[in-house]
Amino acid sequence: MQPKNKPQREHRHRYGWTQIVRTALSGSLVTFILVCCARGEEASEYQVKAAYLYNFAKSAQWPAQILPDDTAPLVIGVFGGDQAFVDILKDMVAVKTVGTHPIAVKHLRMGDDLACCHMVFFRASERKNTPAAIASSENANVLLVGEDSAFLRAGGMINLVLDKGKVQFEIAHDAIERSNIHFSSKFLSLAKANHESYNQQADGPRQLRVKISPEYPTIARRMNLKGAVQLEALVGRDGTVKEVKVLGGHPLLADSLARAVKQWKYEPAAKDSTEVVKYSFGPEY
Repeated sequence: MQPKNKPQREHRHRYGWTQIVRTALSGSLVTFILVCCARGEEASEYQVKAAYLYNFAKSAQWPAQILPDDTAPLVIGVFGGDQAFVDILKDMVAVKTVGTHPIAVKHLRMGDDLACCHMVFFRASERKNTPAAIASSENANVLLVGEDSAFLRAGGMINLVLDKGKVQFEIAHDAIERSNIHFSSKFLSLAKANHESYNQQADGPRQLRVKISPEYPTIARRMNLKGAVQLEALVGRDGTVKEVKVLGGHPLLADSLARAVKQWKYEPAAKDSTEVVKYSFGPEY
């Protein structure tokens, strides 16, 4: 009889926590954590990450063209991963809103259009597909959140990390600045310092001195092939490109961009750096 009752106890426990989280989110993530401590219990990692996603949506300053002032839903996409997290997120935001907007949750797979969402959470299990998915969403003004150590290097904006058993978040400031989504300085100050800067020195990104434009391959033109490519370039102290790694994009286009980037020349610096390069190919090029 005990094994039969165990799923029922887990079900009650999960939905008991859902009610606590819903109440806590009417205030803030801090309130949620305090409620946990008062009960002498700990929220699961999934619950804490779901709470973070809601707080990111609530804290973001969404431009009118992305989130008009009406009752259209704010859509949070979950890219990959298991259904359990999606269910927890749905339960948590079921009665919540961001301004006048209810919140909808979509479970996404590779090939789905990320532009249908306002925020996408990339599960760590999809790390192989993440760079290409991020490259495909360039200029879509989607808030990109992840949970993998390489996520910010792949072009992500916010990354959830486990530090000493606690979930915290890191921010790629330049990636956010390139979007039309903004956060207050108070919110940004809550982010964990990212000591693994992925594309900039302490005084900012290295400036290009020589830039060779990639050729639009003839076969790609015939196929009407277009899209964004994202590369990671290892730049030496003298400014020459030592190595290029493809992060996402069609192989034909990526190869063309890689050949061009290997000829680029950056300004000298005190040490090697890793620069993220994005380029969009199309018939007009």
